[in-house]
Amino acid sequence: MPMIPSNRSTDLTRSTGNLSSTENQAPREPTSMRRNHIAWGWNRLLFAPSLVLALPLVWPGRQPVAGYQESVSGSPQPASASVPPPWGTYRGNPQRTGNTDQRPGPRQPTVLWIHKSQEHFVAAPVPVGDAVYVSGIGAFNRPSLHLFALAGGNPPPLRWSKSAPYLKLPSVSSPAVAEDCLLFGDGMHQDSGGTWHCVDARSGLPLWQLPLPGDLIHLEGAPLVVGQRAYMGAGAAGVLAIQWNTAVLEGKEYDLAAVRQRQQQRWKELLARYEEDKKKDPDFAIPPDDSQLLKFTPKKLWQKGQNQWHVDAPLNVSGELLLVPSAFLDKEKVGERGLLALRADNGEIVWKARLEYNPWGGATVAGETILVPGSSIGYYYKELRAAKGDLTALDRKTGQVRWRKEIPTGGIVSCVAVHEGLAIATATDGKVRAFSVADGERAWLYDCKAPLFAPPAIAADTVY
Repeated sequence: MPMIPSNRSTDLTRSTGNLSSTENQAPREPTSMRRNHIAWGWNRLLFAPSLVLALPLVWPGRQPVAGYQESVSGSPQPASASVPPPWGTYRGNPQRTGNTDQRPGPRQPTVLWIHKSQEHFVAAPVPVGDAVYVSGIGAFNRPSLHLFALAGGNPPPLRWSKSAPYLKLPSVSSPAVAEDCLLFGDGMHQDSGGTWHCVDARSGLPLWQLPLPGDLIHLEGAPLVVGQRAYMGAGAAGVLAIQWNTAVLEGKEYDLAAVRQRQQQRWKELLARYEEDKKKDPDFAIPPDDSQLLKFTPKKLWQKGQNQWHVDAPLNVSGELLLVPSAFLDKEKVGERGLLALRADNGEIVWKARLEYNPWGGATVAGETILVPGSSIGYYYKELRAAKGDLTALDRKTGQVRWRKEIPTGGIVSCVAVHEGLAIATATDGKVRAFSVADGERAWLYDCKAPLFAPPAIAADTVY
């Protein structure tokens, strides 16, 4: 269930987990909260496990690392960087904090609402104005999308919902929010082919689709929006760049205002035809659905890495560089393991950094440093015993390794969150680790005593 920030409250409990600068020090007691179904807030924190821990970001005696220019979101950024809008990229910003306003989370959180469902909600939820977006996977992998109001009752009011026949594959891709639009991909690792979607955020009206057929092609990572351009990893299809606010139909280009108008008119025509069919033979009249709308496609700019890279993780951006994490699939023996920096305008390779483990979590931007987590396993619980991982810091301009920290007891399958010169990582060995961005020195460690697959979130000076 989505967890949404609020000022309403219940009592927090205390946890006695191991929190220390070294693993042998005595444990400290971070604030923790155990709930199965929590709805907290919206742009402060989005997270959905059964255990949420609130940890202080910096311990007494430690100071934030100097030398970073704070962006609007309060996270380090190069001074000349082109940045996506809030929630125009995975976890809200290039620092992957899951927070875009730097307001602290609730001091005494409480359950606001519960949406009970037989579906699985795999992708991270995303705030959309005064609502929250979640994607679900039902029986037989039946896909669904939901937009719930953040306030208004328990269970929460449903703004709109989508499923088959419009959606043909489940979506584990958190959307990018761009103005009044939601961009997301569909398809999972076992699927052959996927589709890049754009829908109206307020109504759910489909605007355009970009089908990508082929073996090992799927759109699992979140899209990235920078200005009028959007970027997406598509498995074996590599990386695509489009002009997201321009769509094409029968060789003619339309802006999104015209696309909305054409789709709304088409829907009116479908409803009118349905009403006529009901008058003629109500038993055989079939209501229209979104799959019957016009098939607009976005204006494609370039595509790189087809059948060379395997891009499942979310992309990121740092200045003029598009950061592309590519994996090598051990079973299929395809792909290339590494992080590639491409020119965002044309897709040309600027540098390439080879990695020891697959970068399933993608890259995180920390000023002039790029942080890449690695894991020897994917999201497979049965492979935990053999899991190994690392965290690699690369120079933004050259791709050279600044430092690398091996984790022999677990993999980092999710992205790293960065704030105040610290990189926070969760690992499958159940530990949360904080590293100095400057030199890789470990600042602290907390043992959750359960495998961690989801990324951390940071609000103000608290890690969740």
